[in-house]
Amino acid sequence: MSVKPYPALSLSSKVESIPEALSVYVNNLIYGMKRRGDRITTLSLGEAYFDLPYFGFEDIDFKSGYHYSESLGLLDLRKKISAFYEEQYEAKVDSHNEIIISAGSKPLIYMALQTILEDGDEVLIHEPAWLSYPEQIRLAGGIPIFIPYNCSPSDFKSYINTKTKALILNNPNNPAGKAYAESELRYLYDLLRKNGSYIIVDEAYSDFVSGDEFVSMAKIAPDKDGVIIVNSLSKNLGISGWRVGYAISSPEIIYGILKLNQHLITCASTILLMYLAKHFDEILESTLPQAREVVRFRQEIVGYARDIGLATLGGCSTFYLFIDISKYGRSSLDLAMHLLMKYHIGVVPGSAYGESTDGFIRIGVGAETEKDVKTALDVIKRVVDEGEYDATLIDTELDRLNAHPFNSMKSNYQ
Repeated sequence: MSVKPYPALSLSSKVESIPEALSVYVNNLIYGMKRRGDRITTLSLGEAYFDLPYFGFEDIDFKSGYHYSESLGLLDLRKKISAFYEEQYEAKVDSHNEIIISAGSKPLIYMALQTILEDGDEVLIHEPAWLSYPEQIRLAGGIPIFIPYNCSPSDFKSYINTKTKALILNNPNNPAGKAYAESELRYLYDLLRKNGSYIIVDEAYSDFVSGDEFVSMAKIAPDKDGVIIVNSLSKNLGISGWRVGYAISSPEIIYGILKLNQHLITCASTILLMYLAKHFDEILESTLPQAREVVRFRQEIVGYARDIGLATLGGCSTFYLFIDISKYGRSSLDLAMHLLMKYHIGVVPGSAYGESTDGFIRIGVGAETEKDVKTALDVIKRVVDEGEYDATLIDTELDRLNAHPFNSMKSNYQ
């Protein structure tokens, strides 16, 4: 055997120390299974499927779309978003210096964290929480501090100290569907600002409410002092593949994010922003009623789950349910893998959403029919009650897919 002439190379310890995104891991397995012809009941997707109008690109200067545009995002679209926030949420947003549009809300959350954090700063996360928050905090040099799911906002005070730089909330919440009340948001804003801390609110599911449950943090703090709001046109408009998100904050925060955006992304896709600016109101006329219908369907499925004996964590919005599987006797990852490999049902383990939530699984109802969702819930109920698990089958199927087991602690490529 010949000896390699070069020393071994390594990846950064920062990257080695973070796991894959568990929901994305599950869905990548599903994509592989579908490619080989398997029919999967996909309850793991974080998106809703809308019947979207297509307006064409003929009335847009398509050749301009080949080129860079403003790093803040097209002003016409920023104006549309600002008008929407004022009309829908009674919140004024200066389209010139309080909003930035970029390639999805995920990088904007990360850029916001990079803008405010010093190494060692603590960021509070109320569980269940979107799975990328803690990893993005760590990548930005911060320390995530987890608040268990059964703590109410009135309990948060005991987690705040001089190291607390921010609290991050998902409102409405992925995965439980909780919409924070106006009184809760006002209390938390006052609590954080008195401590000299920021409050970051991820409002990516703001359209997925049935009535007036949603209150934007932009209404709570009109001057945006100490507030960073992130939202997603991709999510709310059912165009997740287009990767369009935006952040709202004070001019100095937006400027900080802008500098990072210039170095990391330059600008969101010009042609897509042109399309959205041109047809923003028409698209909303189509998607808002459909989002409300998805929430109505969610409530129906919550009732069905309750009728068959599956409890869910309280919530009234989004298209997710967080189902209690605490009596299963194994981890939520074990259950998710068993359901996928044996019954072709895709769910996301609750362990993805916090240290206190392994006794849950997340299902999404935005991509499947009522019959398929209810049939899947019947299977989940039986498997949980019986403690069913087949490790050999899981290993065999992973081998067939040329896939690795999920490793929550380090890279699978070593």
